[in-house]
Parts: sequence; structure tokens; C-alpha cells
Amino acid sequence: MTTTPCFHVDAFAHAAFGGNPAAVCLLEAPRPARWMQAVAAEMNLAETAFVSPRRGGFSLRWFTPAVEVALCGHATLASAAVLWAERVVPASRALRFHTRSGVLTCRRAGDTIELDFPQQVARTCAAPAGLAKALGASPRWVGRNRDDYLVELASARAVRSLRPDLAALARYPVRGVIVTARSSTKGFDFVSRFFGPRVGVPEDPVTGSAHCALGPFWAERLGRTTLRGWQASPRGGAVEVEVAGERALLRGRAVVVTRGELLV
Repeated sequence: MTTTPCFHVDAFAHAAFGGNPAAVCLLEAPRPARWMQAVAAEMNLAETAFVSPRRGGFSLRWFTPAVEVALCGHATLASAAVLWAERVVPASRALRFHTRSGVLTCRRAGDTIELDFPQQVARTCAAPAGLAKALGASPRWVGRNRDDYLVELASARAVRSLRPDLAALARYPVRGVIVTARSSTKGFDFVSRFFGPRVGVPEDPVTGSAHCALGPFWAERLGRTTLRGWQASPRGGAVEVEVAGERALLRGRAVVVTRGELLV
């Protein structure tokens, strides 16, 4: 029987049962996309990552329960944590992941993992029809990048209190909607939430890739290149983001919660 090591990891979390859970499957060789999608649906987490060795590092693909995505921060963080925890790679060595978004590198500094991602700058655009009604809030600013809408609201309280119409949000032809405002809590620069019902993720607990848009957005407005964000989902989680040229350096912690095997 062929088995596949599989792990449950809480990413962007200081302790178990916080942050954003991801599954990580360590493959000996690439598997068909249909099989990976079926596994992701079975795991039923926001993302399942599939890691396989290749020349110059590892191949990395990410699947929600419904679709494959081009970029995922928390499942990349989780994958790095597993490779180091399982001693597949020494903790002192940086990791190179070959992905649909190019080569992504991860480095470890103590308990913190740094992800080197491409920025996903959102450009100002007209609000799509019905967006305010779908969110249940009036946007102060709306932008869009390759994957998502980015919406600024008037206050952190407005972001935290959102109860959007997820069926309405799922009609927009984007991966998801990032909602943000300046933080009212000491120690954080901004708050955010992420809704992706179109891709099978009603609300994502902590979305690393969203911070590739949030970082440059708030860096321009606050005049600083290093910022701390709090994703105000029910689980919640902290992400430090540094804008460095055309890259976004995301920093956070991860906790491996379970270790097991897939038997199919």
C-alpha cells in the first residue's frame, strides 16, 4: 500500500487552535491534479498544500476544497514548517518552492518564518454593482489586483462587524474580497478580513496572500515599509509584512498539530 505523509498545521499562529489551518501532503513525486483536488475536498480546509521534490527545491501547489489557486501564504508557511520539523531540510537552510506564482523562498529566524512573495498591488477601480449591499457596508476605497477586490472601510469596527451576503459575493469573478481598515488596537497598523465563497472559502481565518496587497496599500498610506496586520476572523491571526521593492516579505509562526498518512 502506498501512503502519503499528511500534516495539519495552524499557520500564522503562536499556539495550536489559532491562525489558519492547512493540510500539507509530502509527495514522493507529482500526482494528478484531479487526485489533489479530491484530497483537498476531503480535508475540507481553506487550503491543502502538495509538496514534491524537484531540482532546485520543491514543487508546491495549493487547492481549496473547490479549486486550485495561484498563490497561498498560510499553506506555504505550513509547508515550510513541516519540511523543517520533519528534518527533510535542515532548519538552517532556506527553502525554494516552484509555484504558479514563480519561485517563492522561505527562511527561518528562530520561531518565525519569513515568506518572500510577489506583491499583488490593487489598483483603484470602480466598485462593482451591488458591492456595498453585498458587504453591508459602504466602501471608502475599492481596488482590484489579479485575484481579488480590496475594499477599505471607514473603521476597524466596521470591518469586525461585517456580516456579508456570501452568495452575493460569490457572483463576482474574483478569488475573493479583502476588506480592511486602519487598526484601532495598539501594536497593529491595520485589520482585515477575507471572503472567498466563489472558491469554496466563505471566510478565510488568516490569508497570507492577501497581505501581498495589504502591505503596499497601507505602506503608501502610513509612510512605513514594515507593518503589522491583524486578520479579524473568528480564529484571528497576526501577519507582519514588509514591502521590499516589488516583493512582500510576510512573517509569522506555525504549529504542527497532527501527523498522519493518506492511504489512497
